[in-house]
Amino acid sequence: MSTRGVARTVISRLLGSPLRALGFATLSGALLIGGLFAATEVTIQRATEGRLYPSIDALPEDVGGVAIVPGARVFADGRPSHALADRLQTAYELYKDGRVGKILVSGDHGTGRYDEVNAMHSWLLEHGVAPASIYLDHAGFRTFDTMVRAARVFEVERAVICTQRFHLGRSVFLARAAGIDALGVEADRRELLRARHNARREALARVRAWLDVHVLGTKPRFLGAPIPISGPASATHDDRTRAGASS
Repeated sequence: MSTRGVARTVISRLLGSPLRALGFATLSGALLIGGLFAATEVTIQRATEGRLYPSIDALPEDVGGVAIVPGARVFADGRPSHALADRLQTAYELYKDGRVGKILVSGDHGTGRYDEVNAMHSWLLEHGVAPASIYLDHAGFRTFDTMVRAARVFEVERAVICTQRFHLGRSVFLARAAGIDALGVEADRRELLRARHNARREALARVRAWLDVHVLGTKPRFLGAPIPISGPASATHDDRTRAGASS
């Protein structure tokens, strides 16, 4: 029997009954999903090799002059969650040490009732960061959107990203895919209550990031006209931002 005939016989036997067909489909799906996870991990590890740092002290001296802080949950009273406060603290210390002169905070400000970016702006002001050094991205609805907008709207070319370890590899991968020469520094300053949940969620988020970049050709929800980070920070401020800066 020819090779083609053998292959047909094997497939016919595998699919000869509903149970066999279901088993074959399940096996094929598992192999496909496993391959997708493996491809994601290899790609992200290669893209971020030598670019992820455990602390500010471990960073090279030149980090690009811009810190990017991806958004996270804000409490109802406007206070940043612990995860977000730790990201801000890391960016603030880079600013205080003169390692960066500008901080780009990016998060969800899709409605007037929920506003991550002005909460971040207020926190940085309270800690002594100059208003002229704080740039706001009001449409950072996802990490993907944050990094693409940083590159295409704010025209960031080099940056250090401040976020937790579980989120750092994906963030730097997406920044580099968007064209930013990015480094990442861990902002882990406490044990987060949802650490296990975050780790499980991140595994799926990494696959989606890989698909967004390499398969789907995903676009951010909003882009808009350029607002270069080389220009005035006031161009990114809204009425609430200006009120906070003047109070």
